Amino acid sequence: MSQGAVSEEVSVEIRDDHVALVEFDRPPHNYFDAALIEQIADAYDELDGDPACRAIVLCSAGKHFCAGANFAAKNPAEGGNLYEQAARLFAAKTPVVAAVQGAAVGGGLGVALSADFRVASPESRFSANFARLGIHHGFGLTVTLPLIVGHQRALELLYTGARVRGEQAHAIDLCDRLVPADRLREEAIGLAAEIAASAPLAIRSIRQTMRGELAERIRAATDHELEEQGKLFATADFAEGVAASAERRPAQFRGE
Repeated sequence: MSQGAVSEEVSVEIRDDHVALVEFDRPPHNYFDAALIEQIADAYDELDGDPACRAIVLCSAGKHFCAGANFAAKNPAEGGNLYEQAARLFAAKTPVVAAVQGAAVGGGLGVALSADFRVASPESRFSANFARLGIHHGFGLTVTLPLIVGHQRALELLYTGARVRGEQAHAIDLCDRLVPADRLREEAIGLAAEIAASAPLAIRSIRQTMRGELAERIRAATDHELEEQGKLFATADFAEGVAASAERRPAQFRGE
């Protein structure tokens, strides 16, 4: 087993079973920005070139997997850099299993859906809450969400911003395995180890066939998503959505 740190916020541990744990830690809710996504992508790049790693578990410290971008702090799109870094996650060559504890909300859902598989617990919750904030969705959900749950279900989740708990998420394929919270990371490692036990050259070849076009599709989708977000950042509805979320009250949208 070997371990190291990409940065103060991202660590890497390679286990003897050829599974690497990539853990990010930005307390208290693991909000991300372009820098954090870049650090995760850098870890993936290094692991792609390490023969000791055949599968990755993407995990995070704390109560929540990732609460998305911090809309209250600044413009989370950060120009095109955030989404360029996001596309790098999809360009990785090594299969990824996400261990999703607590919330995967907004862009945090996008991070979870960048993985090949998701393991969750009944206490996990997923939400594409963008419309409830008065903003267009991002992080490539245009591509990933319909691929995973189907077009109609994706529309429902994007239009309503509904919170989906672990059991329902499992029923609609938003997560692939559902286990008790205290076994979540163990199960994610177990699934990654199952993948790592297969022939590594074959796995990479199969993954390229099945997912190799995703990075370019994500780049095209996020170009459009960013453009739409730019239009909506200046609206009164977006300001109201962010304020209502911070104040934990229903938003009063006016369509302006």
